[in-house]
Amino acid sequence: MLTDAGHLSAALSELIRVIQFRDRDRACCYDISVSQCYALKRVVEAGPLTINELAAHLYLDKSTASRVANGLVDKGLVVRERDSEDGRVVRLLATCEGASVSSSIESDLTHEYAEMLSDFGPEVRAAITRLVARLGRSFTTRVEASGGSCCVVS
Repeated sequence: MLTDAGHLSAALSELIRVIQFRDRDRACCYDISVSQCYALKRVVEAGPLTINELAAHLYLDKSTASRVANGLVDKGLVVRERDSEDGRVVRLLATCEGASVSSSIESDLTHEYAEMLSDFGPEVRAAITRLVARLGRSFTTRVEASGGSCCVVS
């Protein structure tokens, strides 16, 4: 089991390293950072979010999430709006341009993944998707998202 875990660790480390570089390069094509890309995607998918909700989703502290959001606001991709029921609450909402940029990035990724998956048969493609989703859920349950110690992983 430990040997398999070691092989998985090496494979995931290499995959994550490559994806991080790819994400950095792709986000730069749209004049946003990788963090801004993830934040924009979340705001587009989830609808209006508070900074706290965005921070929790990105596993960032509130001040860092706020800086990420400020960058998106400055670029006109996101706006801040007061909550209609509680004026003290401010929510982030994607602009039409923000939704378009997010859609373009997702389209680019989908085409890239389609090309990568074309070497595999339908059963293998489905299995890859299931396994990656299962790994993602497993990692998500082990992440300390409350801003605790960087050494705390359950």
